[in-house]
Amino acid sequence: MSQFRLHGRRALLAGAAGLAATPALAQHHHHGAATPAAATPAVAPLPERVKLKLTWNATALCTSPIAVADREGIFARYNLDVELINFGASTEALLEAIATGHADAGVGMALRWLKPLEQGFDVKITAGTHGGCMRLLGGRGTGITEDIASLRGKTIAVTDMAAPDKNFFSILFARHGINPDRDVTWKVFPANVFELALSRGEVQAVALGDPLAYQYRKRLNLIEVSTNLSEDYADRACCVLGVRGSLIRSNRPVAAALSQALVDAQTLVSRDHDIAARTFAAYAPGGVSVTEMREILESHTHGHSPVGTQLRDELQAYITDLKRINVIRANTDPARMAERITANVFA
Repeated sequence: MSQFRLHGRRALLAGAAGLAATPALAQHHHHGAATPAAATPAVAPLPERVKLKLTWNATALCTSPIAVADREGIFARYNLDVELINFGASTEALLEAIATGHADAGVGMALRWLKPLEQGFDVKITAGTHGGCMRLLGGRGTGITEDIASLRGKTIAVTDMAAPDKNFFSILFARHGINPDRDVTWKVFPANVFELALSRGEVQAVALGDPLAYQYRKRLNLIEVSTNLSEDYADRACCVLGVRGSLIRSNRPVAAALSQALVDAQTLVSRDHDIAARTFAAYAPGGVSVTEMREILESHTHGHSPVGTQLRDELQAYITDLKRINVIRANTDPARMAERITANVFA
């Protein structure tokens, strides 16, 4: 799968040595503030080894905690034998694979999953994994500044019209009085063509996820107008863990063990960016150095992994946002939908 489908299912960050038996009270530091994430209950290891299939996007840096959970024995600590499946097809196909038992769980981006989940797959979100990984970048000499209003009338490159970055920045535009359908123009290109589109003046800005977004910003000296950690989104997870509904109903402790292992892994990564950068080097798309990966991970909030009520509230807020930009149906009740698509496996 090309690394550019990546944000569709972006990521679980996993990995934590020595955190397993204790509730993971994570802290993330953003703009100098420490925000405690929800404390997740301590989960005991399963009484016997259980095999699970977990889908992920192996080229998305924010999924590096999954690799860490595998390499550092975090899954094993909970008596889980996890087979990682790199899944490159559409989100609908991914959710169907989980719902129908071809996989047991998967990690991806809330802003890509919520629309298909509105239509009803037997998949429940049990944890958020982290925040940060999408960037809105403007070319110099285009009139674009760090003020989001400067994007009015501009053309923005995206990888597809349902991309989570397009959804997120559309929400941000709407908040700032910019109509995302009329006041800006979105153009679809493969991510590896963004640079050419900018240089030819076909677009003045790009919206995409890390690690590419970070690399483009640095290499092309682009202006970072915004990220998905701006404003109150600084305290919201963007990537989530979805578990097969039938597994939760038949064996909730397994779903709890998997969710806790991934939260532990995120917590470890938030404290030790090196471990994730080194582990992920085996999967990283070409040309991303370990140093760059560490810098990117430092800009994310891998210590923010909400579960339970906090997770449901964050997803309800996203559903409300997506209604505002006409992605979620006008008659969908955000509170009811958030309740339906989440499961508190620790309760």
